[in-house]
Amino acid sequence: MKRVGGFDTPQSRPLMFHRLAPYYDDLVGGKDYRLESRALESLARRLGRSRGRAWLDVACGTGSHLSFLRRQYAVTGIDVSREMLRVARRRLPGIRLILGDMRSFRLDETFDVVSCLFSAIGHLTAERELAATFANFARHLKPGGVAIVEPWIDPADFRSGYVHLLTHQSPSVTVARMASSSRRGRLSAVHYHYLIGKTGGRVEHFEEVDIGLLVPRDRLVKLMDGAGLTARFLRPGLTSGRGLLIGLKDPT
Repeated sequence: MKRVGGFDTPQSRPLMFHRLAPYYDDLVGGKDYRLESRALESLARRLGRSRGRAWLDVACGTGSHLSFLRRQYAVTGIDVSREMLRVARRRLPGIRLILGDMRSFRLDETFDVVSCLFSAIGHLTAERELAATFANFARHLKPGGVAIVEPWIDPADFRSGYVHLLTHQSPSVTVARMASSSRRGRLSAVHYHYLIGKTGGRVEHFEEVDIGLLVPRDRLVKLMDGAGLTARFLRPGLTSGRGLLIGLKDPT
């Protein structure tokens, strides 16, 4: 058992992105990646100033956004989970997919767009980690390039005690994930219970607690500004209530 910010967590590596990676797409099957990708492309064209076609998706997961973005852009994906990347490589043969941490990865090129979506920065637990991440995004942008970041829930909107259920059923596997939320100070915790049942086999149960830092939108803008990007916050975003954090690198 590991203790983070006063919360007990059953493991140090999030099961959702590692052991349960093969079921991730089943659980988020209602997410419209095609529509979201079109919205992202429109933002990149409207706000970016570098005018190129190189796109880096940080915390790319199983590559669902990249599968659509690749039609218009030369895409690269990076993720901290080997297991998620394994799924992405099956989906995206020939696309460069790299193992790396959003806070510290180093590539030998820069991009017109750096995206980080589905509240992946919400897995960070300190402002210094956010600052390092935003600085790393800026480092990998061309002059005039744009960062598009989907943040975690605003502290004013976070609901302690909220319970949510996702399920998926196919001929070979049934997956259920129930989540409940709680909060201690600036840290949120989402407590997950998973049930995985395969045809002809027993049902397995897993637990995890996902800890995240709750940061007001104006503070996120300041942190991104401090990383060398001209930042602003846009509503609405891709996921209800979360908005998008936009950072433009000086074109000169």
